[in-house]
Amino acid sequence: MSSARGSLIVFLVLIILISLSGALLLLSRPEPIVITIKPPPPTATPKPSPTPRPILVYVSGEVSQRGTQHFLPYGSRVSDAVAAAGGFTDLANKELVNLAGMLRDGDQVHVPAIGTDIIDGALPTPSGGKLVRVNSASQEELETLPRVGPAMAQRIIEYREQVGPFSTLADLDQVSGIGPSTLEALEDLIAFD
Repeated sequence: MSSARGSLIVFLVLIILISLSGALLLLSRPEPIVITIKPPPPTATPKPSPTPRPILVYVSGEVSQRGTQHFLPYGSRVSDAVAAAGGFTDLANKELVNLAGMLRDGDQVHVPAIGTDIIDGALPTPSGGKLVRVNSASQEELETLPRVGPAMAQRIIEYREQVGPFSTLADLDQVSGIGPSTLEALEDLIAFD
């Protein structure tokens, strides 16, 4: 009996030791790590830019359909205007026409005849068109100006929306990135009404 009793005591001691070991193991477990996910702050979505309107150009001279007006997509070139007017005639002096020239609303494209000279160094397809009205011009219209790219055009629009319309050329100097050389380049190409 004593051996059965001794075995029972050993068995109970073992169970107590196993229980204490399990309890110590559970108590010594490390604290769980809390992971917090912070999403980045939302970014501003740029305003959609308006779709540029078609431009109207007048084509004259040695083209199949001379003296005609044509609506062309914004960003068209002189070559597009010549094509819209039916192409060159056999008498066209193609060397005097800058086919790569950019067109603006209101431009005239004139194709001179063979034997015509350039008067006073002027090309028959001058760029120019109407003045860009800085207080109402779209971003695309502003980008047609020299030294005005997409970022500069956006700053001009933001400035006039926040501060108000421009009255003089000097007012444009308040826009970040516009300096004396840019003002000089813009002087004869813009209007303030």
